[in-house]
Amino acid sequence: MEPSLETNLEKKKYPVAILVVGVLLIIGAFFSGLFVGGNKNGQISAAVPVSSDGSLAPGMVDFGPLWKAWNAINEKFVPATTTDAITDQDKLYGTIHGLTGSLEDPYTVFFPPEDAEIFEADIRGNFEGVGMEIGIRDKVLTVVAPLKGSPAEKAGIMVGDKVLKIDGTPTDGMTIDKSVKLIRGEGGTAVNLTIFRDGEAELLEIKIIRGTIQIPTIDTKLREDGVFVIELHNFSALSPNLFREALREFIESGTDKMVLDLRGNPGGFLEAAIDMASWWLPAGKIVVTEDFGENRNPRIHRSKGYNVFTDQLKMMILMNQGSASASEILAGALSQHGKATLVGTRSFGKGSVQELVKITPETSLKVTVARWLTPNGKSISNGGLSADVEVEFTTEDFEAGLDPQLDKAVELLLE
Repeated sequence: MEPSLETNLEKKKYPVAILVVGVLLIIGAFFSGLFVGGNKNGQISAAVPVSSDGSLAPGMVDFGPLWKAWNAINEKFVPATTTDAITDQDKLYGTIHGLTGSLEDPYTVFFPPEDAEIFEADIRGNFEGVGMEIGIRDKVLTVVAPLKGSPAEKAGIMVGDKVLKIDGTPTDGMTIDKSVKLIRGEGGTAVNLTIFRDGEAELLEIKIIRGTIQIPTIDTKLREDGVFVIELHNFSALSPNLFREALREFIESGTDKMVLDLRGNPGGFLEAAIDMASWWLPAGKIVVTEDFGENRNPRIHRSKGYNVFTDQLKMMILMNQGSASASEILAGALSQHGKATLVGTRSFGKGSVQELVKITPETSLKVTVARWLTPNGKSISNGGLSADVEVEFTTEDFEAGLDPQLDKAVELLLE
């Protein structure tokens, strides 16, 4: 995945992207909670805390098998082919990768030094690559959305495209971070993607020339028929202020008909989604609930109560498979509180929260820490949001320059 637009680097919640563990505790256990020693032969041993009857203390894990495997590899392993020496550091990173892989969560990822540097550069919003958000859907690498004006969009990549190969390498079973490393690269270079697209009889081979990606945020337009359209492309740290200015334009236009276009919006900051929902919802109304499972009590995020719009406002929200994370939070809140009608197709279903944890100064871990629930208690990850008015947008529509989803939203507003 070209990384999600923002994350929790400064302890801000990130609903994704597109983009978002207890490994820190486990690593700590390796080197502090357990007594770890090395003998003169380079073997590692660990004293495991036990109860008075000799059994493991409650909640403790016997790391003996891990150390036994580690020592066996050190003593016996001979590479089948000539290769660079594998260091103990490499083996440690591989152990953490295996730990995150056991969770079967594509959004929980360990970043060794090189990957951590790339990820932190990406979330600053300026990077080289193809400019598309990708995720795992039904165990297949899938395009959440190409960014507006990006090389991916210009090459014809569409929401929902399934990436089967990257430069000839099959993506079956590939992690998101691995696919990111293969897709991204220096501007001016090419990457070839093998794409399966619904409705196409054959696989598509799409060549994309990488470039420097500038992430767009918002566009506004007052149509001749009096419908005001706000296209929101992401939920970055800048989005709330830019959205406020867009609403000012809307009010000054004198119309009472709005389309909020969240298609292809992969998400971003939770705080941005809450701030935007607050323009429509009275203070205290639930925007979204953060469900931590059995780890701790849920956290309810409520409207700040700007609530400047009356029931005279007629509002439609456009969404599709590329509407994910914070987009689903905003759309779900406004729809379920009766403030807007959802038009388009089902959203992506990215309803989990990631947090970035520093493991060492050079490495980090992006870990899923919670699930998002809409005001009526629906898990966004459970299939996403369904549209109130279902309207497809086909490849033929795109190639013909048509937009039946926007047309339907305008039709409903003008009735």
